[in-house]
Amino acid sequence: MRHQPTEYRPGTARGAAPPLGREYDLEGRRLWLHRSGSGGPSMVFLPGAGLVGLDFLNIHDRAAELTTSVLYDRAGTGWSERVTLPRTPTEVTDELRGLLRAADVPGPYLLVGHSLGAFYGRRYAQRFPEDVAGLLLLDPGHEDILSYVPKQAAELNEQMKPDPEQLPELSDEQIRSARDQLAQIYAQWPEPVREALIGYNLASWRTSLRETENFETEVYDELRHGGDLPDVPLIVLTAGGDNPYWAQFMPEHLMREAHEGVRAMQAAIAASVPQGEQRVLTGASHQYGHVEQPDAVFHAIRDLLGKADARR
Repeated sequence: MRHQPTEYRPGTARGAAPPLGREYDLEGRRLWLHRSGSGGPSMVFLPGAGLVGLDFLNIHDRAAELTTSVLYDRAGTGWSERVTLPRTPTEVTDELRGLLRAADVPGPYLLVGHSLGAFYGRRYAQRFPEDVAGLLLLDPGHEDILSYVPKQAAELNEQMKPDPEQLPELSDEQIRSARDQLAQIYAQWPEPVREALIGYNLASWRTSLRETENFETEVYDELRHGGDLPDVPLIVLTAGGDNPYWAQFMPEHLMREAHEGVRAMQAAIAASVPQGEQRVLTGASHQYGHVEQPDAVFHAIRDLLGKADARR
């Protein structure tokens, strides 16, 4: 049965209506989606933890000049309905497949997955290879990361993980500082979208911590045992800048070794398929590389579309 879209109602899942897009009812659950452009293969953005669909509006608008482009929020994030977090990759990919069908987004899909979203993009390709025309992975992680980074770096990272339930509310000073930083990040976004994203980030900053609580268990396990990726064009974009989070607790030499390990790990992801390629974005950060270097991300999208078209 085809699920019908409904207008978003303020005061539901996330309190206020999103500035763009609409919600779809999928088996009783409200999910937000924004679609632009036409043609195929359709581009679908899978945000990383802590980000939402509208974070990629800058790339989406340019991609929509070339093909159908879709932004969406997973349940439990953004303007989609609240659910208990974390969730398994199977749950997330089942939901995405159902939503794309409900919204009549034509396949096959070119999946753009950032960080945690890259895990979900790879899992989607493992489970539904016939639906996937290509993959763009933005600074992805990998279930075998411990084989690439120094043991000491991995141990320090684990020790510093915060418990979201134990973290205090943001102080007024922290809110002001965060608002200023977010306003700079989203400076090129239309004002209604910028203000909506700032408000969401300030209210929902614990979401990224909750979404990744099963990172090293269920997420890694599903990907590790999920099988090979299909033989489709793949580009991995590696963030070549420093990691400010690691810099808070990791000595410089160890952080450098960890970065080298991550770069090697992402090269291995690219090499896992015949048409894989790694591109390093010098100076780009993990979280906002698509904001800092949008041209490089767009060029990767354009190149993948060209490769996908050549295979038809």
